[in-house]
Amino acid sequence: MTGFRHVGDSEIATLARLRIVRAEFEAPDGSRFQRDVVRNQQVVAMVPLFADGSVCLVRQYRGPVDQEILEIPAGLCDVTDEPPESTAARELVEEVGLVADTLKLVATFHPAAGFSDQLVRLYLATGLTSVPDNRQGPEEDHMTIERIHLDDVPALIAHGQLIDSKTIIGLLLTRELVGQLGA
Repeated sequence: MTGFRHVGDSEIATLARLRIVRAEFEAPDGSRFQRDVVRNQQVVAMVPLFADGSVCLVRQYRGPVDQEILEIPAGLCDVTDEPPESTAARELVEEVGLVADTLKLVATFHPAAGFSDQLVRLYLATGLTSVPDNRQGPEEDHMTIERIHLDDVPALIAHGQLIDSKTIIGLLLTRELVGQLGA
């Protein structure tokens, strides 16, 4: 550790899914400073990989950016005491109607560490079986499911068709893992 220390939080606002706080920190020289921080729920995200090298994505409306985004299935860890892997399995069924024989944790990251403590756990889902979905909420009710091949990922990123950070990280990491397995 570099000698920085979190001293405490003063709550600014509490909303349905997050809290906004003014966090106080101590620097290595003993001085103190404050930053506004979004305290957010953890997230799971899954890359459903089929044997042919294609993956299942969802295209859904995202209100904060006012557009439909093509992304990997994901969901909030919003069920008390539910292990993240169980949340990933549940969300995979809810959003895209898939059950995975294997859910392997391949990465854990903070998508916006400069202002939020949100943590994303990224799973590779393989051995997929179709089941009825169980969509929750208006965005999921109107989303579409699309399959793309991993070979198309770089072009989709370069042409601005994939713009979601968890999706870009998940798909590029999956391409790398599949390449290592195939080598």
